Amino acid sequence: MRMKRPAWTQRKERSNITSMRFMTWLSLRLGRRLSRIVLAPASIYFMLFSPAACRASRAYLTQALGRPANWLDVWRHLIVFGATIHDRIYLLNERYELFDLHLSGEKMVGATLDAGRGAFLLGAHLGSFEVVRTIGRSRPQFKVAVTMYEDNARRINRILASINPAAKQDIIGLGQVDSMLKVREYLDGGSMIGMLADRTLLGDARDSVRWVEFLGKPAAFPLGPLHMAAMLKRPVIFMTGLYRGGNRYDIHFEKLVDFSQVERSERAAAVEAALLRYVALLEQHCRAAPYNWFNYYDFWHTDPAAEPAAAATARSSAPAVRATADLTTTSRNS
Repeated sequence: MRMKRPAWTQRKERSNITSMRFMTWLSLRLGRRLSRIVLAPASIYFMLFSPAACRASRAYLTQALGRPANWLDVWRHLIVFGATIHDRIYLLNERYELFDLHLSGEKMVGATLDAGRGAFLLGAHLGSFEVVRTIGRSRPQFKVAVTMYEDNARRINRILASINPAAKQDIIGLGQVDSMLKVREYLDGGSMIGMLADRTLLGDARDSVRWVEFLGKPAAFPLGPLHMAAMLKRPVIFMTGLYRGGNRYDIHFEKLVDFSQVERSERAAAVEAALLRYVALLEQHCRAAPYNWFNYYDFWHTDPAAEPAAAATARSSAPAVRATADLTTTSRNS
């Protein structure tokens, strides 16, 4: 059964370069505290004119909070989202002194990079990825390049250039002949390659996915990022930058998997086990900071046409995936 492509690939960009430039100009001149006044009206606008996104927000929050979410929860969800977008202006303009950054796992990242082969940073649309990248901008040993699909790369490059022209140089567009060569070049130079691994292209033959239980429901996750890391035989680190209110961000780095010594015959099992750990960490942080999740679409693909196939696939594949993870963990500990 061929599923339709998810809503996030069909949604048109709301912002434009002119408005981004104006917002950047205004924010840098008024300062972070005063210019945050725009967050409330922007959230009201979103609630009034994006009913589908608000329904998705409420559905997610109900799962993450463990209780029925109400409109105040959705409001808070949008405020947190707006705050991270607004803060991007200051982060991209290197105004790090405005923020209280708490790091966890920084030494592990340093030890991983000391090997000189770089590493993959696997994140999600959870919190702020830009606040993670600031570590690379403020500390020479933490250089981060971001990969994304070519269409998204061009769009993001335009937006970032409107905020700070120097910010667009660290994005690698996927889907080009030399994409993998660029990724390898960054890694060989000791840099980290950042990828967001929580969105799929269901219905696209190029997108290999696994259905895994996430927050109590089966959801599809892409295998591509982990396959790339396995093929290049590099370590993978889970990361997220959670907004905690005010000017505080909690940045977490946790070791996910190291493919450096994984043989080709063991690669599939290692990828499956790493995916399960990734989803478990994602769920853990979603429950700890539920308003930081920014996938405003039907993440579980629960429309009437897709739900039966999704649930059946999840039920059939989940035991095998869990067994693979258990086997891999046992062999590593023995």
